[in-house]
Amino acid sequence: ACSFEVKAPESGRVLKLIAESEQPIASGAPVMEIGDPANLEIVVELLSADAVRVKPGSKAIVEGWGGPPLNAHVKSIEPSGFTKVSALGIEEQRVKTILALDDPPSVWQRLGHDYRVFVRIAVYASPSALTVPLGALFRSGEEWSVFVVERGRARVVNVKLGERNTVAAEIAEGLKEGDAVILHPS
Repeated sequence: ACSFEVKAPESGRVLKLIAESEQPIASGAPVMEIGDPANLEIVVELLSADAVRVKPGSKAIVEGWGGPPLNAHVKSIEPSGFTKVSALGIEEQRVKTILALDDPPSVWQRLGHDYRVFVRIAVYASPSALTVPLGALFRSGEEWSVFVVERGRARVVNVKLGERNTVAAEIAEGLKEGDAVILHPS
């Protein structure tokens, strides 16, 4: 006598139950999340300082989900940020960025709603960039420097850096292609 039918605004599969057992709920409150697993998108929370460098259409790689790396692109970047406290207790400004998967669903069909992933988004690309491993760089006063091997001897050369990632740095000035540098100088 006290039950009634609740109609969903869309068809799809139940992705998440919000109200799992008998309980009073407010009128209009969500009871469950429904969606189409074949129409998956990735929501990434970027630091606002990183988000300003990302553009819609940028290429991305989705990793760490339990399957092969997936190709994706940035679909949109939300126009407003929010504050989130990091694991270290630091307040950070974050921005939600939406990625669309480019690979066919057969490649990522085991990826599901609310799965954890690692994402790399391209913010800069230069096929002709001169790069050195980060392990070759060191500070010399206010300048970045490397040791270059010339005639069997190491010589300090100051360099100007361009873009960097977690593996290498672009050299804007100071080296030429073919220069041998020393990794992890003491």
